[in-house]
Amino acid sequence: MELSNLRPAKGSVHSDNFRRGRGHGSGNGKTAGKGHKGQKARSGAPRIGFEGGQMPLYRRIPKRGFKNINTREIVAINVSRLEVFDNGTDVTVESLLEKGIIKDAADGVKILGNGELTKKLNVKVNAFSASAKEKIEKAGGTAEVV
Repeated sequence: MELSNLRPAKGSVHSDNFRRGRGHGSGNGKTAGKGHKGQKARSGAPRIGFEGGQMPLYRRIPKRGFKNINTREIVAINVSRLEVFDNGTDVTVESLLEKGIIKDAADGVKILGNGELTKKLNVKVNAFSASAKEKIEKAGGTAEVV
């Protein structure tokens, strides 16, 4: 699919060549679909969201916080969680997902240094804390940033 091939859903767009106000025989004459009198029947009807001068809803509701669009969701797991792997195993993001240690990789996985590691593992993930890297290498394994 490409941007040049995008089309609106069938039935969602109406033809704009509909002729309004061409006599009652046309089916849309006289008031031309605007009903009888009132503010919305006249030209210069107010914009969407206008509440007749009352403070509009979108200005009454409090605005809180800030949403950083550049944030990355890093999944953090402790060294102690790696004990489920066998000695000499390559630990990757895929193997962590397979074992159910993490639910999804999001934007990356970081290993933190809480707990002990007794097995020699070759860990290949996105980031390590200094203490985690030290514990993995102390156990005889390798800590490689992917």
